[in-house]
Amino acid sequence: MNNKEILIENLDPLELLGNNNRNLKILQAHFPKLKIVSRGNQIMLTGDELEMELFEDKFMQLEAIIFKNGTISDSQFKALLAGDLKDDKEEKLDKNEPNNSDIILHGNGGKAIKAKTPNQKAMVNLVQTNDILFAIGPAGTGKTYTAVALAVKALKNKEVRRIILARPAVEAGESLGFLPGDLKEKIDPYLRPLYDALDDMIPAEKLKQYIETRVIEIAPLAFMRGRTLDNAFVILDEAQNATDLQLKMFLTRMGPHAKFIVTGDLSQIDLPKKQQSGLLKAVKILEGIEGIHFQYLTYEDVVRHKLVKNIIKAYDKAD
Repeated sequence: MNNKEILIENLDPLELLGNNNRNLKILQAHFPKLKIVSRGNQIMLTGDELEMELFEDKFMQLEAIIFKNGTISDSQFKALLAGDLKDDKEEKLDKNEPNNSDIILHGNGGKAIKAKTPNQKAMVNLVQTNDILFAIGPAGTGKTYTAVALAVKALKNKEVRRIILARPAVEAGESLGFLPGDLKEKIDPYLRPLYDALDDMIPAEKLKQYIETRVIEIAPLAFMRGRTLDNAFVILDEAQNATDLQLKMFLTRMGPHAKFIVTGDLSQIDLPKKQQSGLLKAVKILEGIEGIHFQYLTYEDVVRHKLVKNIIKAYDKAD
């Protein structure tokens, strides 16, 4: 009997092996003469040497597909096992699968996270050529969700070492002290939309690990002061509620190897009347600087209930 060890280095083992080791069990059924044991990022094989080599070949093909696409379809898996896996250019997509060109990444359960509208697709393209991207538009246009998807993709592809997500906790103000709980419990409700997006894209245990080790950090805007944010994908959400000084502070935290996305809705400014929105001023003074781009989304980009488009149009008309 021969033994062999395969190390999983380029992917999270959960992504590669599937929920409850689904993918590994399919391979095991195809190689019944092998004893296969998985422990963390290690796969231990026992059996015939030729069988182990054949298994390793299939396993590496599986890894390459999931590394590229985030998941593997049933038809791809069957083709892989049959030795009939076609080149991506030749392979026809399943009718129920989304257009791969629009997919940003695959989230939990193989869910395709994709850019759904022309302006969301523009965000995906523009972040490649601009280090600071402003995404401005009304509620429901997918600004935050698309930005978080781009950040998670960059982390998975090892383009950055961490993700930092920030929001102004402007609604808290003086009332923050009257809320129950410690500081984290008081602040978390304002950051919930960011957690919700991450929950779609990263398995719960992995997300918990990332947050505990600060690979992913979610914090109020004020916590950014005095820091240099480098080797990171950084998102400032609800930037219309940042003051001029706060937004300047945030933008000047940028390290030499970082990407920033700033999202906001200029129709929903919650600052006191005497304070000007930092986002409003940024639009006036930063547009035209090389490396900074402003992408505007409209009611046409709304991906929530169809009534949301009509609500936004009605309010715009009234204003």
